[in-house]
Amino acid sequence: MNLVEDLQWRGIIYQQTDEEGLKDTLNKEKISLYCGMDPTGDSMHIGHLLPFLTLRRFQNAGHRPIVLVGGATGLIGDPKATEERTLQTIEKVQENVKGLTKQLETIFDFEGENGATLVNNYDWTSGMNIVTFLRDYGKHIGINYMLAKDTIAKRLDTGISFTEFTYTILQGMDFKHLYERHNCKLQIGGSDQWGNITTGLELIRKMIGEGSKAYGMTIPLVTKADGTKFGKTEGGAIWLDPEKTSPYEFYQFWINTADADVVKYLKYFTFLSKEEIEALEQSVQEEAHLRKAQKALAEEMTKLIHGEEALKQAIKITESLFSGDIKNLTAAEIKEGFKDVPSYNHVEGEEATIVDLLVAAKISPSKRQAREDVTNGAIYINGERIQALDYILDDKDRIEGQFTVIRRGKKKYTLIKY
Repeated sequence: MNLVEDLQWRGIIYQQTDEEGLKDTLNKEKISLYCGMDPTGDSMHIGHLLPFLTLRRFQNAGHRPIVLVGGATGLIGDPKATEERTLQTIEKVQENVKGLTKQLETIFDFEGENGATLVNNYDWTSGMNIVTFLRDYGKHIGINYMLAKDTIAKRLDTGISFTEFTYTILQGMDFKHLYERHNCKLQIGGSDQWGNITTGLELIRKMIGEGSKAYGMTIPLVTKADGTKFGKTEGGAIWLDPEKTSPYEFYQFWINTADADVVKYLKYFTFLSKEEIEALEQSVQEEAHLRKAQKALAEEMTKLIHGEEALKQAIKITESLFSGDIKNLTAAEIKEGFKDVPSYNHVEGEEATIVDLLVAAKISPSKRQAREDVTNGAIYINGERIQALDYILDDKDRIEGQFTVIRRGKKKYTLIKY
């Protein structure tokens, strides 16, 4: 398959401004194209990934990606559906730019003939005065044209500031600038960016000329089969920053993908071939209990975002928790893998028996139940079954002197901290 056929097979193309024109251009030449995001936070989450991974597919096919971080547009804010955004300081936006840049550098190859280019629209926007903006750009975009944009039309009842009203022109300026300076012929973005992409094309047409060739493409909104929002868990968003979402948690999110979603996500997010994905799809249909597709998805995504070593650690923690063999984990891996389990702070000098400790740590509800749990073989210390009622934890039970993991039954873990 060629690139466009592959994108269509994966279900990645949602809208195009000129399908035949773009297909013809891609068949004749290697183009520059861009995708951008505003630095509203210091980290991307997985909801941001699909447009950039699509941009990477173009790079893999020999085209030249331009990755834009909106240091200027981030100071304004793309209109939200119901209310004005809270403006951020220049210092905060610039700090966010640094965080996003570091993450984008893991997705793209910046070396070689078609190495990615990273740009910041603050560089060509911040020095422009209001008269230049109004004369050179505002004059080309009619009010009726802007009122027809979904992002603006949705806000007319609740109200929209002139600041956010002009956002679409600012983003359109980016496309026109990149077209002139980098011969950038395509902008891709999420489905919510259609209006901004077409504003850019309008500026290119009116300011550069009718003969200019530029195109827009949007990516579908990622959804889950059960109707819940993609990329959200009870703990919140799944971030690319390992300090916000650890590689183990990141791996767990993907490996817990439902059978109904996993093939779609393999197509959207991984660079596995059509043949590889179809083989995994067959596995979902015939041997779903093996979860081969989920494992492949989790491994591909964790390796892409966090690297090979982080993937190995995530797999090690996962396998240890599944088998109950905790003693081979390091203290750092314990801390990562047991981030959300109940914990108990051990009092220095305390030498309670296992029965007393089970009650104190609220692992067992009473001493009678604790004694039954121990004698019945339901209590494990770092994966080892303990059945002596007078057992007292000592240094050998402390992993790197920091943690002891107590398990009651098959799945109820409690972390003892020292």
